[in-house]
Amino acid sequence: MTEIGVRRARAADREDLARLSTELGYPMTAAEAEARLSEITDHSDHVLLVAEQDGRAAGWIQVSRTRIFESARQAEIAGLVVGKELRGRGIGRRLVEEAARWARENGCQALRVRTNVVREDAQRFYRREGFAEIKSQKVLEKALALRPETG
Repeated sequence: MTEIGVRRARAADREDLARLSTELGYPMTAAEAEARLSEITDHSDHVLLVAEQDGRAAGWIQVSRTRIFESARQAEIAGLVVGKELRGRGIGRRLVEEAARWARENGCQALRVRTNVVREDAQRFYRREGFAEIKSQKVLEKALALRPETG
């Protein structure tokens, strides 16, 4: 296996980002991937890192600095995926290490992740990487109707 490099995602990664997101269970097109990446690229509180192998994105991780009034500064992993054919080779570990480095550089005292209760493999992975369960919660969502843009 060739060396895995980690770098910030760029628009040219759109095909791989879309493919990997779809593997994670969140279908998206390359155009959607590029648009979503453009929404976070210029914000210092977010980073989307790509593990690169042979010039292609082998996986990605998104980490964001959260701003929660009652908590010390922390970062949260919003998503992590490694291509199915490359899992078990240390790519996920490398991405988490880089996310933790980014979080420390941004003054965060903790790195958190939320994972669906049905993703048992993900939970085992995060525990191996030093994460400990601190609470259980329900996620509730209210759909919001978007207002038409006024010109």
